[in-house]
Amino acid sequence: MIKERRTLLRLLASGLAYTISRPIFAASLLTPSQMLGPFYPDKIPLDHDNDLTRVVGHDGMATGDISHLIGRALNPLGKPIVDAQIEIWQCDAFGQYKHPRDGGCRDPAFQGYGRTRSGSNGEYRFKTIKPVTYPGRTPHIHMRIVSGTAKLATQIYVKGERLNNSDFILNSIQDTEARNSLIIPFVSEPGYPSDELVAQFNPVVLA
Repeated sequence: MIKERRTLLRLLASGLAYTISRPIFAASLLTPSQMLGPFYPDKIPLDHDNDLTRVVGHDGMATGDISHLIGRALNPLGKPIVDAQIEIWQCDAFGQYKHPRDGGCRDPAFQGYGRTRSGSNGEYRFKTIKPVTYPGRTPHIHMRIVSGTAKLATQIYVKGERLNNSDFILNSIQDTEARNSLIIPFVSEPGYPSDELVAQFNPVVLA
């Protein structure tokens, strides 16, 4: 087991871990890492809770299709990762990030960045909008997970989006199964408002 773990860590360090169909010793496929991107907040905003659809001090709700991003953070053996810090950030419905490097007309009611911690079963939830495209990218949500010394930055994509087939960052993941694990449906679900969507993403982190 120790030898296999060291082998996997060497593969991860060399960027080759996702050329194989599954991790050597794991029961679940590790979530592929992706670039942090240029629009991770340069300064964490004061309002950084897990509801990105409203901003403290501003009336109204964010423009876009309201969506609930839910799931569980798991280790490769399927056990929950408890009390992990989970962050997401994305552009608003007009394709603008809430970041000084991204100019343009922003939605003042969209928080742009949120943070939460995983619960006793690894569960987390965010309220946000369905991601939209902007020049050069298919719709996506950035996610970063930190648990002790373990860190993962990845991106979540929308199932059925035409631009998924040409997005250079998504398609840099050569392994089909690993790539598809980041593409999830945004759909209506019982128990949620009929005009809101739900997307379930269960990141698997070597922690």
